Amino acid sequence: MASNTVVPVPSDGVDSARTPDSSADAALDATPADSEGDAPAGDAPTHAPEIGTTPGPTDQIPRPADVTRRLALLWAPPAPPTRGRKARLTLDEVVTAGIAVAQEVGLDALSMRRVAARLGMGAMSLYTYVPGRTELVDLMIDRAFAELDLPTADAPWRDGLSRYAREVWTLYQRHPWILQTNMWRLPLAPHVLDAQEAGLRTLVDTGLPAEQVVEILGLVDAFVRGLARAAVAESVENDASGMSTDEYWTSMSSFWTDWFDVERYPVMTRIWEAGGFDAPTDPFDASLDRLLDGVEMTIDRA
Repeated sequence: MASNTVVPVPSDGVDSARTPDSSADAALDATPADSEGDAPAGDAPTHAPEIGTTPGPTDQIPRPADVTRRLALLWAPPAPPTRGRKARLTLDEVVTAGIAVAQEVGLDALSMRRVAARLGMGAMSLYTYVPGRTELVDLMIDRAFAELDLPTADAPWRDGLSRYAREVWTLYQRHPWILQTNMWRLPLAPHVLDAQEAGLRTLVDTGLPAEQVVEILGLVDAFVRGLARAAVAESVENDASGMSTDEYWTSMSSFWTDWFDVERYPVMTRIWEAGGFDAPTDPFDASLDRLLDGVEMTIDRA
């Protein structure tokens, strides 16, 4: 999770009325799926040009106006109009539709066209609510993080950090599409930063140096994220094959008698005979406890 802090900048609002017809920027927001209908969605490339080169049209570096608009939509979304014809939809309804599409087809296949189709409108009309796919995904992630039941400030550090880890784990099971995002570039959004604040708060008064507090929370985040990705991949495989994890390994049981070489793998054999591989297939709880044991030892040495 990002370690930056955000100070909302007062704004007169977001240019939410911008349409592809009124701005060349919309061409960057449009995706192959928006124009052709079937291709997976993706924003224009966002990598920086190599040193010594001149940025070309595909070397899209965020411009100040783009960043301002992106952050304002998260921190000061435009209020529904109070005059004139009532808007057909609200921004919240657009975000809800985006999450529903991501749940069905995954984040990589999310496109403005697909979201618009779910809402029963044209893709061009959707741009009057949100400037583009990037901003929509930001809002979707922030909405998902709002579901976290974060630890309270008075919780003991271990209880609080355990609560934090389990909540994030549950969030990833509920919204696996989040795992398809670049977790090193999560949006600087209110509820995303609320989660980081709560995680850091569990450790800040333990006597650890500030840099170790950040390192440990990053370690917990990486642990949860890694296991969540593995669990989601296994769930997808189970659904595709019609075979559970236990059923799969039962089907492979002949390997151990026909091919496994105890002389080549003596340590594995020793651990096997001692029951080391008899642990449950869901390692989250036990692994989290071992991780927190290590954190406790680090705190005791501080």
